Amino acid sequence: MTSVESVVPSAGWGSRGTVASFVAQTMAVAEMEVRKLARDPAELVSRAVQPVLWLIVFGQVFTRTHAIPTGEMSYLEFMAPGVLAQGVLFTSIFYGIAVIWERDLGIIHKLLASPAPRASLVLGKGLAAGARGVPQAAIIFVLAALLGLRLDVTPGALIAVFGLVVLGSAAFATFSLVVACIVKTRERFMGIGQLLTMPLFFASNAIYPLELMPGWLRVVARVNPLTYLVDGLRASMIHGAVSRFGLGVDALVVLVLLSLLVAVAARLYPGLAR
Repeated sequence: MTSVESVVPSAGWGSRGTVASFVAQTMAVAEMEVRKLARDPAELVSRAVQPVLWLIVFGQVFTRTHAIPTGEMSYLEFMAPGVLAQGVLFTSIFYGIAVIWERDLGIIHKLLASPAPRASLVLGKGLAAGARGVPQAAIIFVLAALLGLRLDVTPGALIAVFGLVVLGSAAFATFSLVVACIVKTRERFMGIGQLLTMPLFFASNAIYPLELMPGWLRVVARVNPLTYLVDGLRASMIHGAVSRFGLGVDALVVLVLLSLLVAVAARLYPGLAR
């Protein structure tokens, strides 16, 4: 197993506060986390099972019923980006439990003793979660193509889709890290994680348009970051789809959320080791 000290570089070649050293340290932490995934690739397949079932079973049935109006898109086309966002959310929101395991194994103490700033430790873990989301997005993309969906496969659209997946995964994984720093036990974390995922998912535009929601739920959906992630993915993934809020706004909302959560988690992260 690679030691923390050998993975996280020191800031000796540049000021600790410089952008270059921060990026290097962040990427080193992300690389360390991705190596864990490379040792257990079966996790990628297991994580993709639930979204696949949503597309094949739920999506196919509701497409036939025509119960939910989705304009010129079929319901399956409308739903596919929401299922991708769901996969991002469900995979990332439980990322914090791994951090609790790291505390129990003493790994966090080694990370905190490294020269890397706390923010780079947190952001590196978030980006590693983003790397986990990319293969899942690829699986859903291939399945959507096999189901005959009108996908936008231009280079710009693909970059937008996978960029949003990385940003969304990083944001929700960092949120998960904040929760882990507060509750500090696996049992409490699992209960809170399950409590958070369903409201975030159903109070969004993932499986039905905002127009079908009652007024109060529409207000909740507009402040739900998952709504903006879904909106951006839908506009980028489906040929002819248009972003409701604007693709730039969608990306900015997720990016601002990630920045705020990194700042909060960086302050809370050392407390998890106590």
